Amino acid sequence: MLAIRIMQEQGIEVEALNFKTMFTCCQDTSAQAARALGTNITVIGQEDDYLDLVREPQYGYGKGANPCVDCRIYMFERAYKFMEAVDAQFIISGEVVGQRPMSQKRSDLNVISTNSGLEDLLLRPLSAKLLQPTKPERDGLVDRQRLYDFQGRSRKGLIRLARDFGFTEAMIPTPSTGCALTEPEFGKKVHDLIQIQINDTRWDYEALNVGRHFRFNEQVKVIVGRNHKENTQLEYMHRMEDATSTSFLEPISFIGPNALITGPSTDAALEYAAGLVYRYGRSVEGEDNIVQVVQADQQFNLTAHPTERSQVEQTIASVNSGPVQ
Repeated sequence: MLAIRIMQEQGIEVEALNFKTMFTCCQDTSAQAARALGTNITVIGQEDDYLDLVREPQYGYGKGANPCVDCRIYMFERAYKFMEAVDAQFIISGEVVGQRPMSQKRSDLNVISTNSGLEDLLLRPLSAKLLQPTKPERDGLVDRQRLYDFQGRSRKGLIRLARDFGFTEAMIPTPSTGCALTEPEFGKKVHDLIQIQINDTRWDYEALNVGRHFRFNEQVKVIVGRNHKENTQLEYMHRMEDATSTSFLEPISFIGPNALITGPSTDAALEYAAGLVYRYGRSVEGEDNIVQVVQADQQFNLTAHPTERSQVEQTIASVNSGPVQ
């Protein structure tokens, strides 16, 4: 928001871009910010090749599974294409030197500008005075003296500037990245998928956003819903054409979560998955707790009961990081 307002203060028309991936949130917040600034906003989505940089980033991961430098290069490559399509003259970014350790060190900013192809068409108004003048500055399109020299992780100066511009407290964004890949627990699920499941697909990555994930063995994973919304999502995802799930489990004689199995639905895998449904459900003592299993070519019932593993197993996200969920 600040980068846009700085340009608007110089009479420069700006169109906002929001980059959306399967791991990001905050699109509503971005739209609200654009409305407050009186600018149009265009949402640019990922393409299938985005997962390649998640699997094997050239510049490495952060604390989670966040390939921040590679991701920003990818984002700015697409922003460059948009810039040319709408005949814009340059691109601005709200990046601040040293604010984020994984992608905003001075060397990272140089790598991003160069490898995205933008070079000096990428202007960072909040830290411009700490960086080499860009083409729009040299050409007189932007007054460098009215740009800033923010650096480091403190947000105090940025918040003061926001207030000077008349932004309300509700308009000032939180420091969250809005990307699940930066979260260490979510990152464990991503690394588990990359390292174990050789032929992973877009569906597998989208499924990471839903439910508790348990690793049965190198071939089999079980996803268990945590609430009604996720139970519905799991049922929908199982019916998708590109689904890699082989079984959908739903309790029919007691209240409990739905579950998916990815990988071979062996008898042992089904017993384990049904045990997880039993563990997180409201089983009825003294009665058979029936789970319906839906597969591509058949449908049948089985009795869920606790197993040694299903009762104590930790989720992939919580292994070595805390108590059993």
